[in-house]
Amino acid sequence: MTDVLFLRSDELAGLATPAEYVEWVHAGYESHGLTGTAEPRTKLVNGDPPGMCTGYLAILPEVGGMGGYTYAAGFGDGDVHFALPLFDAESGRMLALLDGASMNPFKTGATGALAVDELAREDASTCAVVGSGAQARGQLKATATVRDFEEIRVFSPTPENRESFAADFDDRLAADVTAVGSASAAVSGADVVITATKASDPVFDDDDLADGAHVTAMGQYDRGKQEVSAETVARSTYVPDLRARAFQDAGAFLAARDAGVVDDDHIYAELGEVVAGSAVGRTSDEEVTLFDSGGTGIETVAAAWGLYERAKERGLGETIEFAPGSEALTGE
Repeated sequence: MTDVLFLRSDELAGLATPAEYVEWVHAGYESHGLTGTAEPRTKLVNGDPPGMCTGYLAILPEVGGMGGYTYAAGFGDGDVHFALPLFDAESGRMLALLDGASMNPFKTGATGALAVDELAREDASTCAVVGSGAQARGQLKATATVRDFEEIRVFSPTPENRESFAADFDDRLAADVTAVGSASAAVSGADVVITATKASDPVFDDDDLADGAHVTAMGQYDRGKQEVSAETVARSTYVPDLRARAFQDAGAFLAARDAGVVDDDHIYAELGEVVAGSAVGRTSDEEVTLFDSGGTGIETVAAAWGLYERAKERGLGETIEFAPGSEALTGE
């Protein structure tokens, strides 16, 4: 039998800082850019009851781990449930099983922050956030660790949500964080723009986006999702998390390609290629850069590995047993 560490979501909550998540995810994307392997998610959609079962995988040799998410969303209880098996990338043995719900906004936020660190101007001081949910919170927590922002402007359609979000982060961060009444007011003149919404149409006008800005778009994970316009995609140095995912479900890129304003060659590089140094990031202060994040096994496995190592150090979790195939595949 194989001893596997089971870690509950409440044990993982608060186990790492946003900066530590960024460090772990950096190692994951560097490993992917060197020798790692990852594939876009597989999504199975159910009609009645409505829901989806989906997952994605990655092997990160330099990190030491492999595995990924499997999760179900919707169906009868209308909720989402995450399971995250983690394996040793050398031996193949299963090491841990994580309830991955609490880590989700943090590992996703760390991915966006990593892209900001690699692609935004070093002197970026103004940040716009469009969205006020859990993913927007995860993005800002992590991104604030890689740039010293002086001003952060937040917009979401519901006034009380954006005001609560801004007040919370104004207390947390050294920057002046304010809620504004429109996406245009948030984005105009911003050095870094974060979109974390469920929008089907662009959430800001390209005319509002300043030269030299960096955009991290989190809600482009399906053909029907398009947080940024075709014009913004076309004028940007476009970097997705995975090249194959851009062709599969990156809504804004696919819409821009369908409109004929970009072609397949518009993809500049994957984030891992930039992190590993095989592709240069920003090349000028006037360049507009765009990171398109739809979720991969890279940040999932990298963050899970860091949490697993931390949990072992602190004696967290409980051991459960899994039978290896040599014992269980008997046919008896």
